[in-house]
Amino acid sequence: MNKVTETTKVKDITREWHLVDAKGKILGRIATEIAQKLMGKNKSYYVPNLDCGDHVVLTNADRVEVSGNKEQNKKYTNYSGYPGGLRTRTYAEVKKQSAEEVIRHAVRGMLPKNKLRAEMLKRLHVFNGEEHKFTDKFINN
Repeated sequence: MNKVTETTKVKDITREWHLVDAKGKILGRIATEIAQKLMGKNKSYYVPNLDCGDHVVLTNADRVEVSGNKEQNKKYTNYSGYPGGLRTRTYAEVKKQSAEEVIRHAVRGMLPKNKLRAEMLKRLHVFNGEEHKFTDKFINN
């Protein structure tokens, strides 16, 4: 009696759609929830060498909150590679310019640092308001 564990194959992966509302939620808490769904860690056939994740649609990205004094103290840095090319912005500045970028930056940092990260981030769809263009993907809506 041989019992062999079946390995997950690409044809076995099914992609679902998740709708997440960020209104009044903390940035780090919602980013971990999204990252786990993008990786597929909530599935029984999860393996780290395959992209098993789902699509995630996030609404109300402009209404996400941070705790404490992070509104002014949290810094985002970007370096162009040239002398004097270091740019530092606060959370409030980045959120005012592009609230979607705040979410993407947080989720990107929580995904694995390998070739699968870009593919996982393609399935993250972020919107500022309540409306989104994926209403036909959800059975409940």
